[in-house]
Amino acid sequence: MKGVLSAGLGALALVIPVPFVEHIPTAFWSSSSAVAQNINNQPQLQLRLEAEKQVVTKDQQGKQKVAWQALQGKAVVQPGDILRYTLSGENKSDRPIKNLTLNQPIPKGMMYVLNSTNISNKDAKITYSIDGGRSFVENPTIKVTLPGGKVETKPAPATAYTHIRLQLPAVAAKTTIKAFYQAQVR
Repeated sequence: MKGVLSAGLGALALVIPVPFVEHIPTAFWSSSSAVAQNINNQPQLQLRLEAEKQVVTKDQQGKQKVAWQALQGKAVVQPGDILRYTLSGENKSDRPIKNLTLNQPIPKGMMYVLNSTNISNKDAKITYSIDGGRSFVENPTIKVTLPGGKVETKPAPATAYTHIRLQLPAVAAKTTIKAFYQAQVR
């Protein structure tokens, strides 16, 4: 079937720089969750990535209603479908985790939905990459050459976004943070 994308959560890459450890972290993967820790009994952060597909229906009055359907295992999505990703991080320790940075790549075959990122931690900083995760800024821009040779700086289009970075100054002990973003199937 042409134009069908099979998206499994296991195929998504998750990059987790965890600056609160003194040694290289060990990750234990179980379905769609991970525990970042080190051998010196540092605070633990359990990460979980989930995806839901947007389902739009109409009620009896013809008004559109938006609902989210959980995707589990291998799911079939069509071009144009919108997926909402939820990244949860649970600090399972009795100590806060400081200066946590989470990098989330936009999955291949997907396009970031502009302004769709939200995070439960009000102190978090959200930045984006359009160069494969090498650099991050709050509002990515591109240079466009106009007819006549004039070069203008414009906001980067959604198709240019490659990564989302969440920087949290602290995650309190025994708490969970949640971040959400949407992507559209190309």
